[in-house]
Amino acid sequence: MSTTPTRITHLVGGAPWQGRSERTSPVFDPATGERTGELDLASAALVDEVVTSARSAWESSWQRASLTQRTQVLFRFRELLNERKEDIAALITAEHGKVLSDALGEVTRGLEVAEFACGIPHLLKGGFSENVSTKVDVYSIRQSLGVVAVISPFNFPAMVPLWFVPIAIACGNAVVIKPSEKDPSAVNAVAALWKEAGLPDGVLNVVHGDKEAVDALLTHPDVKAVSFVGSTPIARYVYETGTAHGKRVQALGGAKNHMLVLPDADLDLAADAAINAGFGSAGERCMAISALLAVEPVADELVSKITDRMGKLVTGDGRRGCDMGPLVTAQHRDKVASYLDAGVEAGATLVVDGREGDVDADGEGYFLRPTLFDHVSRDMSIYQDEIFGPVLSVVRVQSYDEGLELINDNPYGNGTAIFTNDGGAARRFQNEVEVGMVGINVPIPVPMAYYSFGGWKNSLFGDSHAHGMEGVNFFTRGKVVTSRWLDPSHGGIELGFPRNT
Repeated sequence: MSTTPTRITHLVGGAPWQGRSERTSPVFDPATGERTGELDLASAALVDEVVTSARSAWESSWQRASLTQRTQVLFRFRELLNERKEDIAALITAEHGKVLSDALGEVTRGLEVAEFACGIPHLLKGGFSENVSTKVDVYSIRQSLGVVAVISPFNFPAMVPLWFVPIAIACGNAVVIKPSEKDPSAVNAVAALWKEAGLPDGVLNVVHGDKEAVDALLTHPDVKAVSFVGSTPIARYVYETGTAHGKRVQALGGAKNHMLVLPDADLDLAADAAINAGFGSAGERCMAISALLAVEPVADELVSKITDRMGKLVTGDGRRGCDMGPLVTAQHRDKVASYLDAGVEAGATLVVDGREGDVDADGEGYFLRPTLFDHVSRDMSIYQDEIFGPVLSVVRVQSYDEGLELINDNPYGNGTAIFTNDGGAARRFQNEVEVGMVGINVPIPVPMAYYSFGGWKNSLFGDSHAHGMEGVNFFTRGKVVTSRWLDPSHGGIELGFPRNT
C-alpha cells in the first residue's frame, strides 16, 4: 500500500527548516519504485541565509573552542554514530538501494574518519624553533578557514560526507553540506547525531538542492573552501567555478578502474575479486573495477570462473539478504542498460546479459543484473565511458606492458589493481602505473582514514586528497609567528636594519 511521501527538509542552525519551499524533488525507493519522500530544494537566497548563519556560529563560538572542547564533541559523535549505524544503513538502503551489508560497511568506513579526527590535538601540532636569532623564536600554527562547503554524491550518501565533515569540524570550521537529491535522509540523520553530541547550533548545516544551491555555494564570498565528489564533468565545473571565486577546492571526479591479471595469479582469487569489485553496490562506485585486463593465456579460464560465480548471485531488494540491489533511479538504470546494446553493436561478446533473469523484489524497481562482456577493445564505448553500473568488460592483452600501457593511456587515474604472485611485477606496477590508488591483490584499494583518498588525471581537480593529513591541511591554513620578548636588561635605541646575529 502506498503512503504519503515524507517531507525531507534542510537542517539549519541545529533544527529543521520551518519555511516552505517553492521547488521540491521526489525521492524514491529504488527497490520498489515507490515515491517515499518529497525533498525541499533550496533557493540561492536560502543558501545565503544559511552561510551567513554558519559564519556567525564560527565567529562566535567554534573557532574559539579549545581542542579539548572539540575532541569531546568528536568522541561523543563517534560513539553515537557507532550506536546508530544500523539505522543509518537502513536509510541508505531505502533511498540508494544498495544491500544492507554494503550500506553498513559504508557507514563503518565513514566512522573510521571520525575516529581519525578524534586525534586532532596531535594532528594540529605545529613546530617551534627557539633562538633563531638572538632572543627570537619562530613557531608555526594552523587555523580554521571559516565556513566550508561539502557537496556529496548519491552513491555514498553517508561515507563521503564523513570523509570531510569530521575533519572540517575538528579543525574548527563551520560546515554547510549539500547532499544528493536522490538519497538525502542519511545526511540529515548523521547531522542530528552531531547536535546530540553537543556541537553548537549553526556549526553544521544541511542544505538540500540542485544546481541553484551548488552555484550559490560556489560563488558565496563567505564560503572559503569546497569539497566535492561526483562525475568528472561536474568536478571540473566545481573546481573552475570555485577557484574563480577565490576558494580552495578539492573536487574528486569519475573513474575507469582497471584490474590487471597476470598469468601467474591465483585465478580463483582474481575471479572473486572481479565479482566483488565489479558488482558491489551495483557498480555505482568510483572505485569499482569495470575493466579487467587478462594477460593471455588466462582469459578463457578467468572468464569461465567469473561467469560461474555470476550465476550464483541474487539481485533484488537490499533488505532481503540479496547480493546486489537496484540502481539508484529508473533513468540511470536505462542509461546503463543502453550500453549493453552498444557493446554488442561494437562487436564485444555479451557473455552474461543483465537484462535477463529474475529479481527478488516487489514492485517496479530499477534493476539490472550483473553483466559481463568479453573481447572488448579500447575503441568501444563500454571501455571508454564510466558506465557506473554492474557492467564488467574483459580486455584480452598479450603482456604486462600492453596492460600497463592501456591503464596509463586512460584519461582517468582513480584506482587500479594488479593480481599476481610475482613480487617483482607487483613492485614494478606500483611504481610505473599512473594512478592515485593502487591495489596489489586487493581489488578496491580504498585507503584507511589516516591515509588520503584521491586519484590522478581527470579523477581529481585540485591538489588535495580527502581525509588523512591532506584533509587536515585542506581545512586549515598555516601561520608562522616570529616572536621576541625582551628581557628586563634591554635598553637603548637601534635604528639600523635588524641583523641575524
